[in-house]
Amino acid sequence: MQFSCDTNKLNEGLSIVSRALAVRSSKPILEGVLLETCEEGIRLTCTDMALGIETVIPATIGEEGRAVLPGKLLCEIVRKLPGGVCNVSIGGRMQATLRCASVRTTISGFDPVEYPELPQVAGQSFAMPQNTLRDMIGRTLFAIAQDESRPILTGCLMEIGKSEMRVVALDGFRLALRKEAIEGPQSDISAVVGGKVLGDIAKILSDSDEPVELCFSRSHVQMNIGETHVVARLLEGEFIRYRQILPEEWQTRVTIDRSELSGAIDRASLIARENKSYLVCFKLDGETLCVTSNSETGDMEEQIPVTTEGKDLTIAFNVRYITDVLRALSDDQIVMRFNSNVSPCVVCPVQGDSYLYLVLPVRAFGT
Repeated sequence: MQFSCDTNKLNEGLSIVSRALAVRSSKPILEGVLLETCEEGIRLTCTDMALGIETVIPATIGEEGRAVLPGKLLCEIVRKLPGGVCNVSIGGRMQATLRCASVRTTISGFDPVEYPELPQVAGQSFAMPQNTLRDMIGRTLFAIAQDESRPILTGCLMEIGKSEMRVVALDGFRLALRKEAIEGPQSDISAVVGGKVLGDIAKILSDSDEPVELCFSRSHVQMNIGETHVVARLLEGEFIRYRQILPEEWQTRVTIDRSELSGAIDRASLIARENKSYLVCFKLDGETLCVTSNSETGDMEEQIPVTTEGKDLTIAFNVRYITDVLRALSDDQIVMRFNSNVSPCVVCPVQGDSYLYLVLPVRAFGT
C-alpha cells in the first residue's frame, strides 16, 4: 500500500476519526486506525464498538491496500510533521514508513483482517443544519446523568417528528429541553444517544448551515457530515416520561435580565463554594430578587430588579445547577416560573417555547 497526501489533511482526518479510538481495549486492534485506499483517496476509520467514525481525505494512490496502524502514535507523529506532502508506504508485514520533508518514521501495524466493519444503518432519515444540531446538543448535554447506575440517563433523548425535533437530558436534579422546527421523517422517531458520543459528534459538526443527514435504525444512528460518517450505538432502555414532570401551572413568574442574574450568582458562588452544600438563595420581594449565600467565612447579598407576577417566594438551589442553565442560554431576558419553595423552578424564554430548563430546589433552613 502506497499513497501521498497533504500532511495537514491527514492530520485533520486523524483528528476527526480518533474521537472513536478505543483506549485500553481488550482488543488491541481497536486502538488502531484503519487506512484504506478508495476512489476519493484514503479512507480513515476508528471504532470502539459504541462509536465508529470514518472520513475520506484526498490522496494520490501508488498502490492499493489497507492496513491498521497504532492510532495514538500515528496521530502524535503526523501532528508533529513539518507540513507539506507526506508519503506513506506499508509493506506486507504491516511495517509503515512515513516520509515528510527530511523526516522518516517507521511504525509497526496490525493485520486489518480482524478489524470490524462499521454497522450498516438502514431506517428513516432526514437532514438538518449542522449548526442547529450542534447548538441543541451543546445546550442540553450538561444535564445528562454522570452516575452509571441508570445508564439510560447518561444519554440524550431525541424525539423527531415531521415538523419538530426535541433533545432532552435529565439527571434527577435538573432537566434540559431544546426544540427546533425541522423537516423531519414521515414517522416519529424516539432514540437515546449516549452523552459521550454526542459530545464527540458536536465537535465534528461545523458552525454552518451545511446539512447533516441522520438515519436511525432500532439499534444505531448514522450521521453523514460531508465526507465524514459517524455510526453510534443507541442506549437501550426506556427514558423517563419527562412530559409528566413538567409543571403546567405556576404561582410566581419572574422576568429577569440573564446577564445580571448570572453575574450575581457568580459572585454568590464565591461564598457558596466555601460551604459544602453550595447553596444560593433567591428571595423574591415584589419587584426585587435578592440573591444571597453564606458560609462560615462570610456572606453575600445582591439585589436585582425584576418584573414579577404572582406571589413572593424564598427558595434555595445548588449554585452549580443554576449556573449550568444560565451558561446554556443566550437570551437577554429570561423567565423563571415557581410554584413553591419545594417545587421545581422552570426557566423558559419570554416569547415562544424553544427551550425549557427545570431545576429542583434544595430544602434549606428558613426557606
